[in-house]
Amino acid sequence: MSGNGKHLSDVLAAVRAEDRAALIGYFPAGYPTVGRGIETAVAMAEGGCDVIEIGLPYSDPVLDGPVIQNADVVALRNGVRIADVIRTVGDVHAATGVPVLCMTYWNPVDRYGPERFAAGLAAAGGAGCILPDLPVEESAEWRKAAEAHGLATVFVVAPSSRDERLATVTAAGSGFVYAASIMGVTGTRESVGGGAADLVRRTKAVTDLPVCVGLGVSTAEQAAEVAAYADGVIVGTAFVKRLDEGGADTAAATAGVRALAAELARGVRAGR
Repeated sequence: MSGNGKHLSDVLAAVRAEDRAALIGYFPAGYPTVGRGIETAVAMAEGGCDVIEIGLPYSDPVLDGPVIQNADVVALRNGVRIADVIRTVGDVHAATGVPVLCMTYWNPVDRYGPERFAAGLAAAGGAGCILPDLPVEESAEWRKAAEAHGLATVFVVAPSSRDERLATVTAAGSGFVYAASIMGVTGTRESVGGGAADLVRRTKAVTDLPVCVGLGVSTAEQAAEVAAYADGVIVGTAFVKRLDEGGADTAAATAGVRALAAELARGVRAGR
């Protein structure tokens, strides 16, 4: 891995050397405004997130639960554009120094142009892309552009993935593997799901890439539970909820997000 993608790999390796899991925070660009979205993601990094994922709002987010779907609707109604997403990635990275990825469905990238998107993301300081709905078999054009610009390409695996499929997907990816712990959409849950540990074990059997678990984590206790077996814990919905709880008091909302990141960061350190 080269370029900004190498920074991601280096950070995850440094976290592993500390014998703990990484805390990876997700937030949708443009929610509730572009500026507030940037402030929120910066606060997440300040609170303790090792890596940030910036979501590209999309009109048909099949993987996302109601909280993130609502945030996407607000951002789209406010006119968020791909340029705003790339700006968000760049501003968050510049303010914090942490690796920042873009999480996006394939259609907006395909329409924008994979080469143009990769070039813009890399120029902004982005570390890579997570593409949950792009089949590996159809990813050659994107992976060529990403590699040319030093970006990581993170693919998603699920409990339904057979071992042969896990080997195929992980061989094509870079940076880390996103393990969706539960079949279904994102959102906070009472429990993370028993299938996550087995999925991580099976994925680790076929790749040396870090395996990070997403979908459902919202508390320090859940973060510690997942950190016991995964290389990274991915949290998204809980950050959006915490911001919403702050209401119109923007300073309190941002402080709440920072506090949640600190709580989760303590959780991932307690898991080992």
